[in-house]
Amino acid sequence: DVQLQASGGGLVQPGGSLRLSCAASGFNFSRYSMKWDRQAPGKALEWVSAISSGGNKESYADSVMGRFTISRDNAKNTLHLQMDSLKPEDTAVYYCGNAGTGRRGKGTLVTVSS
Repeated sequence: DVQLQASGGGLVQPGGSLRLSCAASGFNFSRYSMKWDRQAPGKALEWVSAISSGGNKESYADSVMGRFTISRDNAKNTLHLQMDSLKPEDTAVYYCGNAGTGRRGKGTLVTVSS
């Protein structure tokens, strides 16, 4: 059974940081590119970032470039998203997903507010 469980969300002030994690199981994690998507209240799902299976290639949406860093640990089947210089417009539910199959798990809520 494929499981993707995001965690690490919470309330943070503008300019602050959060580190999201995603625990993956039920598939060969190291063989797939992985990604983070997000969905802000009342808005469509938005792609945020992706990382290659080996972790050597990263890509980012323009809206988060230079502020967010994606990483993975294939030995631990985990995916991370380091989010710095957070802005109120980063408020959303963040989902980790398998970029190859499109499968996403349950998300974690990030709220950026003073």
